[in-house]
Amino acid sequence: MGVKITTLSVLAEPNRLHIVELLRDGPLTVGEIAERLGLHQPQVSKHLRVLSDSGLVEVHPSANRRIYKLRPEPFDELDAWVDSFRRL
Repeated sequence: MGVKITTLSVLAEPNRLHIVELLRDGPLTVGEIAERLGLHQPQVSKHLRVLSDSGLVEVHPSANRRIYKLRPEPFDELDAWVDSFRRL
């Protein structure tokens, strides 16, 4: 149960939710995310750190860039949790 609560609390912050929605379409760099959301890079980096610490995203260094992508496992767990309510 803790995983779902952590996932939901992390996604409750609007900028983090927007970042996750952007990453749904594929991996992006910090700069690309900042540009698309109209945020400063340090702001985006802080949100990405929270998303990474919670296990929602993973980062891959590539030269001097860091590329972020979603991890499917937390979303599979969240989907299974939501699915448990469908019988209601």
